[in-house]
Amino acid sequence: MSPSLLVAVAAVLPFLGSLVAIGLPGSARNAAAAVAGGVMLVSLACIASLYPQIGEAGPITWTLDWLPTLGVRFILRLDGLSWLFAMLVLGIGALVVLYARYYMAAADPVPRLFCYFLAFVGAMLGIVLSGNLIQLVVFWELTSVVSFLLIGYWSDNASARDGARMALTITAAGGLCLLVGMVLIGQIVGSYDLETVLASGDTIRTSPLYLPALILVLAGALTKSAQFPFHIWLPRAMAAPTPISAYLHSATMVKAGIFLMIRFWPVLAGTESWYWIVGTAGMATMLVGAWSAIFQHDLKGLLAYSTISHLGLITLLLGLDSPLAVVAAIFHVVNHATFKASLFMAAGIIDHETGTRDMRRLSGLWRAMPYTATLAMVAAAAMAGVPLLNGFLSKEMFLSEAVDNAGDHPLHLALPVLATLASAFTMLYSLRFIRQTFFGPAPHDLPHEPHEPVRWMRIPIEALVLTCIAIGLVPNLTIGPALEGAVRAVLGDRTPDYDLAIWHGFNAPLAMSVVALVGGVVLYFVFGKRINTNPRGGPWLMDRLDGGWLFERAMTGLVRGARWLEARLGTERLQPQLRILFLAALTASLAAGTARGLDLTAPGRMTEFDPAFALMWLVGAACAIGAAERAKYHRLSAAIFVGGAGLVSSLTFLWLSAPDLAVTQILVEIVTTVMLLLGLRWLPKRDQAIAVPASEEARGRRRRLVDLCIAGLVGFGLAGLAYAVMTRPAVDGISRWFVEEAYPQAGGRNVVNVLLVDFRAFDTLGEICVLGVVGLTVFALLRRFRPAPDSLERPAQQVRHDAYDDAREGREPGHTTADALLVPRVVITWLFPFIVLLALHLFLRGHDLPGGGFAAGIAMTVAFMLQYMANGAQWVEERLRIQPISWIGAGLLVAVLAGAGSWLFGRPYLTAFFAYWEPPVLGKVPVASALLFDLGIMVLVVGASALMLVALAHQSLRRTRAAEAEAEARDAAERAAEKEPA
Repeated sequence: MSPSLLVAVAAVLPFLGSLVAIGLPGSARNAAAAVAGGVMLVSLACIASLYPQIGEAGPITWTLDWLPTLGVRFILRLDGLSWLFAMLVLGIGALVVLYARYYMAAADPVPRLFCYFLAFVGAMLGIVLSGNLIQLVVFWELTSVVSFLLIGYWSDNASARDGARMALTITAAGGLCLLVGMVLIGQIVGSYDLETVLASGDTIRTSPLYLPALILVLAGALTKSAQFPFHIWLPRAMAAPTPISAYLHSATMVKAGIFLMIRFWPVLAGTESWYWIVGTAGMATMLVGAWSAIFQHDLKGLLAYSTISHLGLITLLLGLDSPLAVVAAIFHVVNHATFKASLFMAAGIIDHETGTRDMRRLSGLWRAMPYTATLAMVAAAAMAGVPLLNGFLSKEMFLSEAVDNAGDHPLHLALPVLATLASAFTMLYSLRFIRQTFFGPAPHDLPHEPHEPVRWMRIPIEALVLTCIAIGLVPNLTIGPALEGAVRAVLGDRTPDYDLAIWHGFNAPLAMSVVALVGGVVLYFVFGKRINTNPRGGPWLMDRLDGGWLFERAMTGLVRGARWLEARLGTERLQPQLRILFLAALTASLAAGTARGLDLTAPGRMTEFDPAFALMWLVGAACAIGAAERAKYHRLSAAIFVGGAGLVSSLTFLWLSAPDLAVTQILVEIVTTVMLLLGLRWLPKRDQAIAVPASEEARGRRRRLVDLCIAGLVGFGLAGLAYAVMTRPAVDGISRWFVEEAYPQAGGRNVVNVLLVDFRAFDTLGEICVLGVVGLTVFALLRRFRPAPDSLERPAQQVRHDAYDDAREGREPGHTTADALLVPRVVITWLFPFIVLLALHLFLRGHDLPGGGFAAGIAMTVAFMLQYMANGAQWVEERLRIQPISWIGAGLLVAVLAGAGSWLFGRPYLTAFFAYWEPPVLGKVPVASALLFDLGIMVLVVGASALMLVALAHQSLRRTRAAEAEAEARDAAERAAEKEPA
């Protein structure tokens, strides 16, 4: 298998595994874990096997044309940096899968968890492997959406819902900023390919758009990586299951922003703006996170704020304009991922086996859980930067950069002091984590009796802790080669000389490290008791800066502002909305005409006057006016008039040699008119005899007069615009190209159909998606709709028929009505297969003659509609299992897969292919792949239309049920009256 194909397999497998996992039963914990574990291991093997080829001849790429006319390609790009991050994502992910199998309870819907988990893995791989800016943003936002599902996995927990909402709001808003920033970078460079962008650093930094692009890109990176002041979402994301916390906040989601800053460091760094924004944010985040972690009583809360602090440290390193600082940042990304994932897993074991994470209740767990305690203490020591562990090496590099960058700059002057202070705070909360949890008196009043977990649950922690020790003891043999590949992928020729040796002699960084370690111990023994008894569990001096409260206040303000605007500018009635819309369009057109000038008397070619055509349009205009006049009290006649206007439109298309549009229009008019009549049947009745106050009647007349004036102005404006366009010479646009290329490129002579299913297939795909959503929305709304009481009454004709049946012996109510519809019912029933054949005929001929998938779908809907009208909903659904929702899903799936089929031949999505097939009897037959896409359109149109039809038809069943309930209540009352004594 080629290297580029291995990259594609590794990127696609998690999404396929996610689909498999969601299809498993809710109790299939072992099967879901096996699927997730297998996917992770296979993807990990694919990426790991490519290590020897990284850097030999440039990045390994796999390319697929996405939007070629816009210069957008789907590119998977694997270099040293993306290889290192992909290994973290997949390696730690595989360990998290094993850990989650034993952490999650059998009653939990574990397949759903692994479905979300694998989708998140795929999205993270998409970010680190993206070779295109727009593609990167798509995967970026996908991580925000899937992390929302992961954090809110326990949806019955209010804190989980709130944490998920906060995380999605902040990170998704940052993602929108990132999208705009990437578009600006693409405009500056002239390409969205990452390879081209990374080679255009000078062009980007000297562009006038550099500062806006920088701010927007950093907004996305800083929100995702929980940098101050956007850090507030991360502690509240701890409501997620601990395996998810261990994954999201060690190797993946919070590292996405760090990865983005590292990836774009060569082209965005090196300016004062980068230094101040990134350096200041990193410094503030490092100090605020470390200070807040000191006072947390919840184990996961302490680890969350420590994560914020370490992310701030990495961001600060990236803010320094130093290649060595970039080396230290990449190195600490790996170290932080290993010790933080192991600490989260250890905290999860403690919670799992004791029932609490409150350090005020935990103590002396060394006695009951010595093995877990040892692992957790080693990981905490690595977090604190104790020598001979991996955290010590990257901390030494950080302190060395703090000393080397000390200079006249204000931030540089404060660097050594603040770096030492933050390291001391790290030692303080790490020591508190160890001392409060594992030493002291034996715990009491715990929900569970403490004990060691099952053996397999400890294996992931053991692997990570051994990695911390191995990197700390022999860094050049373990992380050295991978780190060098990642650094060279970022810095290229600017890669500095660096040494991962454990001992560099007595120097300033070592002295600062010793001061930080000793200072942290001293601070704990001096202030430890006061910290442990802090009732709030929050940091001193920051008790008023409650991020959750600030976020909720901000969201409340936004909602109130939106409601204020809605109250001032919005309306629940359609008529005022249309009034505003038409006035805005009229104002805009008048402004444009006044500014540019609009000569309606320009000479042009005039067509001959045709009395028949003019008469037809007069009929259509009369129907439109009649519909407007009759709409208030006479809905049936208004609907008939609307249908008449639609019929005139269809005849107009036919008159002007557009038979395809005429066929579609007439079919749509049939369906919409019938559905309109069915819907109007259940609305409350309006009576013209109801007395209206004189003031209301006068106001109504004034409103209608204003509406008439607006409608007249808009109508005359459109008429004038149409006249101006049609009396001028035709513009030589792209229409001629469509006519000339329809057959050579798409194999079809029906230009309209070719345009829909080939040239503009993307538009059509979006439109059928909207149609499916509309059908589902109408169905959902009508499920909760209850007809007005006066509309439940039987029609007068049915009342007369039932009275006739009651007056005659041997007849039941309903017989006369059934007899009256007998002939139409028989005819309509026999028409069903012929209409279906007509629909298939329209479908098969659509590529060359009037017809197509949309027209065929509407024709098929007419077949179902006639059956419902003639025989009733119960009769039809006893004999036909329509299942319109399945039709919608199947149609969308067929359309999407038909477009994806072109990828198998290396062509852009939705690229059509046609050829001639010569069967034995039929002879030469043209066959186009667009036929499959058209089939998806047809099936989805049938499903959406039938779903709305079913929703309307079921209102009659509600009427029947209501009538039956009323009759039963009446019979019960009569029986009760008979039993009463006289």
